[in-house]
Amino acid sequence: MDKLLIFSAPSGSGKTTVVKHLLETMDSKLGFSVSVTTRQPRPSEVNGREYHFLDLDTFNRKVNNGDFLEYEEVYSDILYGTLWSEVKKIWSENKIVVFDVDVRGGLNLKKKFGDQALAIFLRPPSVDVLMDRLKKRSTEVEHQLQERIEKAQYELSFENKYDVVVVNDILEDTFAQCKQLVTDFYSK
Repeated sequence: MDKLLIFSAPSGSGKTTVVKHLLETMDSKLGFSVSVTTRQPRPSEVNGREYHFLDLDTFNRKVNNGDFLEYEEVYSDILYGTLWSEVKKIWSENKIVVFDVDVRGGLNLKKKFGDQALAIFLRPPSVDVLMDRLKKRSTEVEHQLQERIEKAQYELSFENKYDVVVVNDILEDTFAQCKQLVTDFYSK
């Protein structure tokens, strides 16, 4: 099988919601690659479920050991990465690996795996809608919110480098479109 699905989007675009839906409705075909991060967990997050939370020293030690398929400094002093062990475990279960990664990480994975990977860019209907979603999420203080909005505007410039762009306007339509894309990719 050895296929990968890459979901990338600016923060607040709904990629985690879409990925969770796909995993719940297509769990026999898909396996989620839990990323590693050096950021602090949000109140509802559980280590090993949303992310593997590591301190910076441990993260860097794993980098030096070659444990990462890819990694990026996404925000100042906040790193994210994908462990090879996660990918190999999912492939051993004969499932497609699903990634919920930032734009640069997604492009790095696509470059490395080519046609083995389907790269989907999920975009909000507009930057205004994105700003509203981020504000309603209430997970960042004001300066972090502004940093995420500026980064989102930059990330939107990379959408044409992805295999498919899905506009997340009406969530049920987005679910249906992404499920069809995954089904088509799985059956290739």
